[in-house]
Amino acid sequence: MANSDSTVWLTQEAYDRLALELEQLTTKGRSEIAKRIEVAREEGDLKENGGYHAAKDEQAKMEERIRTLTSMLKHAHVGDVPESSGVVEPGTVVTAHIHGDEEKFLLGSRELAGDTELDVYSEQSPLGQAILGLKVGDSSTYTAPSGAEIAVEIIEVETFQP
Repeated sequence: MANSDSTVWLTQEAYDRLALELEQLTTKGRSEIAKRIEVAREEGDLKENGGYHAAKDEQAKMEERIRTLTSMLKHAHVGDVPESSGVVEPGTVVTAHIHGDEEKFLLGSRELAGDTELDVYSEQSPLGQAILGLKVGDSSTYTAPSGAEIAVEIIEVETFQP
């Protein structure tokens, strides 16, 4: 499946969960934070009003989450978890030797991972880009943020079980 930089692969369950979160944030969440800001504003001097500033900070974080979810859902590719064919693709669990250490992780979105304890790497990350399309036994390298070249060898590719 082709992915642009903004495309996120999600299962239907993950998409529905995120859509519900977005709905709650844009309705109940916005209403509640507006009330808290109004109550804090009525307490007086805004310069030294900790409750007001805390509520405004929370509002900014909530609005950022709303923007993130809106974009993610707009650009989501929704589908079933791909059956592993031994090829690294979004939505698969990969076991690899990375710089000599064995690591097991999900290639995809943190939002797809849900409650799993697996580490998650985006397919747009340097590691994700280096391993997309590789098969068991294939090797590649990627450049870490430090500038170091890191070797990766694919050991196993499995179907993700959400």
